[in-house]
Amino acid sequence: YLEGQEPGSKISEKQIRERMEVIAPYTKWIRSFSCTDGNELIPGIAHEFGLKTMVGAWLGTNNRINEEEITNAINIAKQGHADILAVGNEVMYRGDLSEEELLDFIHRAKNAVPDVPVGYVDAYYEFEDRPKITEACDVILANCYPFWEGCHIDHSFLYMKDMYHRAVRAGKGKPVYISE
Repeated sequence: YLEGQEPGSKISEKQIRERMEVIAPYTKWIRSFSCTDGNELIPGIAHEFGLKTMVGAWLGTNNRINEEEITNAINIAKQGHADILAVGNEVMYRGDLSEEELLDFIHRAKNAVPDVPVGYVDAYYEFEDRPKITEACDVILANCYPFWEGCHIDHSFLYMKDMYHRAVRAGKGKPVYISE
């Protein structure tokens, strides 16, 4: 986003290309959090720059927006622009959807694009506490935030390792990607 913009602001293809030119030399992956408001253009442009993509469908309490998000995410994946599809971001943590509602979205994506790994992004412990979601995911996309859990910096590395290993155990052999 540019100064003065925030989630929900419309972003243009020109803006995305300008930002991609800046970041492309320094990374191999781009993660998008939404498939609306211009964000649906990010994965195709990232692939033009030779970057891999984790395409996020932002799910919340608005059913109309959720439908637009999942439809666009599936279309992006069908076009070959999603290396990983992240269906939802912390919706269990926020309580925006029920577990069954989230599972419906995950299964819709998996059925529509069976060749693209589908996962869900949430705090590492949600994957321990919600085995049905963990089982439905092809990849475990775990958020680990030692600071926000009150961990002192002197212990944060060990704490981070523990969070990672808890996500790995919950995933039972599935690939685990960590955001910190």
